[in-house]
Amino acid sequence: MMGLPEKFKSTGTGGGVIQDSASSASLCALLAGRERATKLMSNEKGCDGRLVAYSSTQTHSSVEKAVKIAGIGRRNLRLIEVDDTFALRPDLLVDQIRKDRQAGLIPCYVCATIGTTSSNAIDPLPEIGKICRREGIWLHVDGAMLGTAAVCPEYRYLQDGIEYADSYCFNPHKWMFTNFDCDCFFVADRAALIHTLSILPEYLCNQATESGAVIDYRDWHIPLGRRFRSLKLWFVIRHYGVEGLRTLIRRHVEWGQKFAQWVREDKRFELAVPPPMNLVCFRHVGGDEVNQKIMDRLNQSGKIYLTHTKLKDRLTLRLCVGQTHTEERHVARAWKLIQETAEEVA
Repeated sequence: MMGLPEKFKSTGTGGGVIQDSASSASLCALLAGRERATKLMSNEKGCDGRLVAYSSTQTHSSVEKAVKIAGIGRRNLRLIEVDDTFALRPDLLVDQIRKDRQAGLIPCYVCATIGTTSSNAIDPLPEIGKICRREGIWLHVDGAMLGTAAVCPEYRYLQDGIEYADSYCFNPHKWMFTNFDCDCFFVADRAALIHTLSILPEYLCNQATESGAVIDYRDWHIPLGRRFRSLKLWFVIRHYGVEGLRTLIRRHVEWGQKFAQWVREDKRFELAVPPPMNLVCFRHVGGDEVNQKIMDRLNQSGKIYLTHTKLKDRLTLRLCVGQTHTEERHVARAWKLIQETAEEVA
């Protein structure tokens, strides 16, 4: 349905599992990368302060949390600077890996993103993937929201380079209209993940698992027990069908791009970055104080809710078109409210 590489299928060496969120997927991927780099010795002896992980300055904060939990430490997370589109710069990644190896450190994990939370930036997967393949570093790709777009064949260019990934995740609970929580996490080598997380006391031994008759997902995630998340996703796919999902996604992208064009045509506003899909980052040219007032007044009205971020140290407003029942008239009404509020406060 999404055109993912065959290596992620459980009929080969890979497989998929539903996690609660992309945060858990990032942590599991980091743990697997840690253990592969140390030949499972970190599980036995603990981390010695030499392991290093990499992400861009725009990567979701869950990666920082993951390095803390995994014992790698925040000081050993290298935040790589980004280009004008807020995508990770591969040249700087290469330089940092080289410096770390020269210092006697062990690079073990890179997190690249398809659609960063802050600006929807798309990291250059082909270049990053080749670097990780050459250096023997686990590459995890986080497609939390934007990954859903790959349901549409014309948007699968977003996944170019994903064939290099050791793991990949996206969240149906974001843009695939599924109730929280539901994250699809894929690995190319399930053995690496299972060996990282496996503990087998006698009371968990059973013939079905040992014979390979079933895939026992207890060792694919942090907790032993699992919620039953698959049925709700199955129902969403059955309800809309693939074509129904594609129709919604295409409309959301179209309306997001239309909103961006309205911003371009109003001289009081500017785009912080050209929007690749359905998330539009924009701001009033009057500065941070004006933008804060616009956002506060709109959110207090109860008619619209905008979120914000900071891009290049400037307060930036964010409008995302992706809710199940959003229609074009809602987006048009939102823009009118933004314009009217700007007139009042600026």
